[in-house]
Amino acid sequence: MTNRFTPAALLRATASLLLAAALSGPALAAEKLKVGFVYVGPVGDAGWTFEHDEGRKEMEAALGGQVETSYVESVSEGADSQRVIRQLAQSHDLVFTTSFGYMNPTLKVAQSFPKVAFMHATGYKRAKNVGTYSARFYEGRYLTGVIAGHMTKSNVIGYVAAFPIPEVVQGINAFTLGLRSVNPKAEVKVVWVNTWYDPAKEREAAEALIAQGADIINQHTDSPAPVQAAEEKGVYAFGYDSDMTAFGPRAHLTGSVVHWGGFYTQTAKAVLDGSWKADDTWGGIAADMVKMAPYNSAIPKAVVEQVEGIKASIVDGSFHPFQGPIKDQQGKVVVPEGTTMSDGEILSFNWYVEGVQGELPK
Repeated sequence: MTNRFTPAALLRATASLLLAAALSGPALAAEKLKVGFVYVGPVGDAGWTFEHDEGRKEMEAALGGQVETSYVESVSEGADSQRVIRQLAQSHDLVFTTSFGYMNPTLKVAQSFPKVAFMHATGYKRAKNVGTYSARFYEGRYLTGVIAGHMTKSNVIGYVAAFPIPEVVQGINAFTLGLRSVNPKAEVKVVWVNTWYDPAKEREAAEALIAQGADIINQHTDSPAPVQAAEEKGVYAFGYDSDMTAFGPRAHLTGSVVHWGGFYTQTAKAVLDGSWKADDTWGGIAADMVKMAPYNSAIPKAVVEQVEGIKASIVDGSFHPFQGPIKDQQGKVVVPEGTTMSDGEILSFNWYVEGVQGELPK
């Protein structure tokens, strides 16, 4: 069973949910684990929130009648999210807050609900009942960069980016490193839209980059608008979070797809059996949390084979996208040959690698 709410609808429903819980007594609570999700955008049919909801549904299917889920979509980051998280915590055993900007609101609410387990996506702050989780998106980014290096003719790649936080910067850098590993002349132009989800702004940014000579568009935003713009303008694109092929059958080369279902299922099982701990999870391709969307037939077979070979090397640990030597924009070696950036360094990325144009906003 699933309950779907908008923020306004949740406010109206909270009182009735609490009343139902009080009338049903502890027996009902023991029957099903109540799991709530807070989404930054609409579920829709593509992108970040869509994939989180696919994960929710996968968890429901895997655990059958052991769980009951609810979700609230289009919750803005900040004060509104704190209200929504608090309302869910009043009637749920496990709450997933699925956007970076929910970090502090989640921590504040968790203090008032010590018996509720909270999991926050892409954050770095934890508490006794607040864990964190994310995916190593940068692994897929590197692979798309290799493809871009082979497919570009103009040697200009456009990148539509949300916010200048480490999660986004590491993706830009990994993509650029993959790009220049096969095409040292190629460069990346970034446009910051300062939103996770705004199709109009995302499209505008993509069109501006195409006007500046980009013949491939990449994105770290939630809607398929950049892919649609690329399809209309006759250039290539990489989707993100979910398979966006349907929005640009000719343009869409592939994309880094995040898979949350296995993690959500494991987490719910842990809460059910009492083994859950407020840990951090950061899984990649090897953990089945990052996948590649289907490859466009326009990509030469030899390129696909090369990419699959690199992917296998990432899985077996013989290659890391952030292994040295890596230079910054000024050409200074920041990561020496024979060394690899630590997780802590990757998670605090605040500089561009060589090949990215422009300054990183502070």
